[in-house]
Amino acid sequence: MNITELPLELIDEDADQPRYQFDEDALQELKNSIAELGLLSPIKVRTADNGRYTIIYGNRRYKAAQSLGLKKIPCIISTAMSELDIYLEQIAENLTREGFSPIEEAEAFHKLMNDTKFSSSIKFLSSKLGKPESYIRNKLELLKFGPAVKKLIVAGTQIRKDKLTEDQLLPLKDLPIEHRDPLALIMARDGMPVSDVKKIARLFKDKGISQSVKDKLLYKNGPDLIETWSSYQQTKAERARADEERKAAAEAKASASQEQADRKETSRAEAGAMAGSAAHSQVPGLQPSACAETGTHTGKAGIDTAEVSSAIDKEPSDSQPSDIPGIAAELENILTALAAVEAKDIKDLNRLTGITPQVNPVITRQVDQLIMQLEQQLSDWKKIRERLESGS
Repeated sequence: MNITELPLELIDEDADQPRYQFDEDALQELKNSIAELGLLSPIKVRTADNGRYTIIYGNRRYKAAQSLGLKKIPCIISTAMSELDIYLEQIAENLTREGFSPIEEAEAFHKLMNDTKFSSSIKFLSSKLGKPESYIRNKLELLKFGPAVKKLIVAGTQIRKDKLTEDQLLPLKDLPIEHRDPLALIMARDGMPVSDVKKIARLFKDKGISQSVKDKLLYKNGPDLIETWSSYQQTKAERARADEERKAAAEAKASASQEQADRKETSRAEAGAMAGSAAHSQVPGLQPSACAETGTHTGKAGIDTAEVSSAIDKEPSDSQPSDIPGIAAELENILTALAAVEAKDIKDLNRLTGITPQVNPVITRQVDQLIMQLEQQLSDWKKIRERLESGS
């Protein structure tokens, strides 16, 4: 690496170089150091037209030497010819220097990606500059903010009044611009820590808060916004607990209703089975399983009148064929009364005992016996049902 002293009058600054912000206090310190010790580190330049040179990096040293009235300055003359290589070299050098602001970095990355002279990708920049892709993306997010906010952005993580660090700004980057910049300025004015900025950002991202309420919140200061966030979080937690309790109560009620419906259905099924069993057991030739297999019954009590009529046809001799229709009619009346009893229609209960048979005495005795047994089974069933419905 050859170092050559060049006349300051032949050197020009690069108007497109990425660094353009210079702190006056830091520049004065550099001038004092050069005046006392001389320029210890050369600047880097490239050749230009008409025998002149353009600075690649070292603008602060050039400005300090010029301000001190120096005639010459030590330089490294670059052999790079590509605009892209030169610009990357400028960025790489400035990344190692104090005072290269995050917004200057962001603008340099944006230029490399969007200027037609470069058209670079984030992956390419990451490999060339030795920076993670996430580092470059985060810097680019800073460009979402307006000029007033950009002027306050400083390097480092120290929280200072009326200044903004990258960590303070990133939580706000996805907010609408009407909230993003005003909140950033509030955070700078009140020197809000990053943890509080994140809470305030979540408050303004919450979809449960209307736009008009968020607009009004912008009139609060930083500490008041934190208090609002805390109160809102507490309210949300209480609402969530209340919703859970209502949901649990509704599920319990639905479960109880279903259990009650199941008990009633079971009661009806058992009542039908008991009545059907009693009827089949009293009619000669009728088997209890027949009704269950066919499923053809005319009353809710579960008695199949077709099978009863068939059994009556098989009764012995002293019945008169002309009396058979009367017996069938009497049985139909009995079945109707049994259905009424099952439905708790007590007014029709007397029909069980008020039937006056107009048929053969042998059949009448059989019917009377059937009625008596059915009445006893119905009485037993009522007691069982009452215990089931009372839950005992």
